[in-house]
Amino acid sequence: MRIDWPGLMRAGITGLGLRPAEFWALTPAELRLMLGEGGPAPLARTGLARLMAAWPDTGDTE
Repeated sequence: MRIDWPGLMRAGITGLGLRPAEFWALTPAELRLMLGEGGPAPLARTGLARLMAAWPDTGDTE
């Protein structure tokens, strides 16, 4: 399996605005996460609704 270094560099440096030193300091897993690959799926509206029902705001600060 070949790694597309030019493509990854374009995505990291141009797309994400990383400096070259920042790009090369990342692990592959960190870069994938920053590019939106891997990791948990973002919270959708239905998930937020479930959380709000489970833990409603009561106005208490404690």
